[in-house]
Amino acid sequence: MSVDPMLQSLVAGFSGEAQEVCQKVTLDLLELEREGIDNEALAKVYTRLARHLHTLKGSAASLGLQDLSSIAHKLEDALAPLRKDITPMPRSMVDMLLHGLDLFLLRAQAHAEGRGDSLPDPTAALAQLVAEAPAPEEAAGGAHHAPEAAAHAPVKAAPAAAPSQAAPSTLADDSDADAGWRVAAHQVTALMREVERLREFRMRLEDRLRDISKAVELLTARELLAPTARARAVLASVNAGVRSDGHEASDIVDSLEEGLKSITTRPVRTILEPLQRMVRDLSRQLGKQARLSVVGAEVSLDRRLLEKLKGAMVHLLRNAVDHGIEMPDERERSGKHHEGALTLRVEQQGNILVMELSDDGRGIDVAQVRASAERKGLITSDEGARMHESQVRDLIFRPGFSTRTDVTDTSGRGVGLDAVRSAVESMQGRIEVVSTKGSGTRFMMTIPMELGSSPVLTVRAIDTTVGLPMLAVESTQLASKDNLRIGRLKTQLDYNGQLVPVVDLGARMGLRASAPPSEGAPLIIVQSGGKRMALAVDAVVGDRDLVIRPLPAEVRDVPAYQGAAILSRGELLLILRPGWVVTEAAPAAVAMPQSRRALVVDDSLTARALHRAMLEAGGFTVHLAASGARALERLQTETYDVIICDLEMEEMNGTELIAKLRTQPDTSNVPVILVSANDSAGARARGLSAGADGYLSKRECAAGRLLTEVLDVMSRRGARA
Repeated sequence: MSVDPMLQSLVAGFSGEAQEVCQKVTLDLLELEREGIDNEALAKVYTRLARHLHTLKGSAASLGLQDLSSIAHKLEDALAPLRKDITPMPRSMVDMLLHGLDLFLLRAQAHAEGRGDSLPDPTAALAQLVAEAPAPEEAAGGAHHAPEAAAHAPVKAAPAAAPSQAAPSTLADDSDADAGWRVAAHQVTALMREVERLREFRMRLEDRLRDISKAVELLTARELLAPTARARAVLASVNAGVRSDGHEASDIVDSLEEGLKSITTRPVRTILEPLQRMVRDLSRQLGKQARLSVVGAEVSLDRRLLEKLKGAMVHLLRNAVDHGIEMPDERERSGKHHEGALTLRVEQQGNILVMELSDDGRGIDVAQVRASAERKGLITSDEGARMHESQVRDLIFRPGFSTRTDVTDTSGRGVGLDAVRSAVESMQGRIEVVSTKGSGTRFMMTIPMELGSSPVLTVRAIDTTVGLPMLAVESTQLASKDNLRIGRLKTQLDYNGQLVPVVDLGARMGLRASAPPSEGAPLIIVQSGGKRMALAVDAVVGDRDLVIRPLPAEVRDVPAYQGAAILSRGELLLILRPGWVVTEAAPAAVAMPQSRRALVVDDSLTARALHRAMLEAGGFTVHLAASGARALERLQTETYDVIICDLEMEEMNGTELIAKLRTQPDTSNVPVILVSANDSAGARARGLSAGADGYLSKRECAAGRLLTEVLDVMSRRGARA
């Protein structure tokens, strides 16, 4: 079969990438031949195999290589029964899969060399693969007992990729430590020039240090008047020199950054152009009509990042076309255009990459997702009943989840979205899904990049300092009686003739009760995703260029924070997520009488963020207090269904706070859970004897036990009442 000339340039790279993926599959297959592998390890290997084969299939299809896609699909079919039942793989099955990989690689190599038209029809080869696959009964019960002399086609060695085709894998789930870039001579020369400038800059700094030492000597000399004047002159000269050096240092850093980007980046359109063809072909295959529009294709990104993202984008688009976009007649009956619209937006915000894929399809049916997860044994009916809608939507990322009851060429194996989340998390990123039934679905990925910095506006609420990405800051104003519209339930800002909601940052972060901003208070106009919000803060500290890094894994899903940056003195600055800032979640939660309220008391910012993320995922409205004294202040004006308190706090420890709570009528019956780094039986007994309703170690909280414990203690306290 022939390859579209537009895509031929990409096929050579695909061949090298496929060889790397097939090598990983081979290693996993050899691992499966090892005796004594337990079910847990077996399940992990099967999950990896399914991801690799599914990615091979989707990527081949995106390049129009239907023969390779069909081979990968047959290999998936052979693997599916074993993966479903977690059954050990017979050696005969390993032989067949290895044979299939050899066939895949040989044909991929031929396509890369432009010999696709000369390849024989794959039908006979596929039939041989099916014939070699053991019967389901043998696969389920005859693991490692197939006769050693069984006749199989010989397994050929995989062809080595030519050096010109070697490339970092775009399909592999794991990063390659040896991956590199192709570098032109003029790019290296440009970087060497900047290194020379740095060498000269270092010598000037040494001269400045000698001048400063001379001034210090003059200031400590016995003759004060004349030496002081001379020292002032020396320091003035040093000051002017350092200012000039600072400008040059900034210029050198910018030049080095641009030079490195020219070596390490390429336009994102290089991976997106084939995807438009894939959407067209898949839509026709399924009898649908859909078109992909791309915004931001000219953005240049790290080549390694692009290569890792390619497989994830293939899975997301195939999922959107297959599950999201309706048939043309169904769309017309719903009042939609017969052609479905998919939009992929790519935006670089400093050193943060934002990718958003949206469709105008049927959306996610939460009830169907919950029922499918229960049917497949991913959750119990009791767990499903307690889940918040956002938790149910997140089930689509679980390994093995699919709403389909049958397996097709496109879906039904429960691999695609699981592979997407794994790929994003391997890059220390985050993926979210928002959906409205009947209107469509939006997947949002935020991924940190190694190169570049982001302009950040630093603001303060009470004693908490956080950062806002400057790209989301539209302007700043001061609050006044002339520009504020204060109502009973909400406050609005008259901004350029439009009324913009005003949100108090301190209240939004759970640090205090909400109140209108005072006269002269700073207001930050934040925009994100087409929404605009006026954020009231206590002070604007300043702006600076910072490298935003991902949060630790245990708090990466906290919706409020995009990441963190290290300041010049080593302090940690949390960076707010603009999408969270412009979402009016807090007022909506207060207005819902069924919403449960929790107060988290901890002097650790990281612990507060972790607890808040877990509780909000369970549908709680969460307020925060950094000390026992501040918690008591909040309890004078607010009521809560449960309190989570750190045991070891400097100002007032957890047992002291419980003692005060139990003496006050309004708080004597509020359930309290103590959290401590000490998980010994003695510490647990002392905490419970002090009046706590529950006790968790920090390790148990990080493992996800907090929400379950909260629901249990609320149930027990309610039963006693």
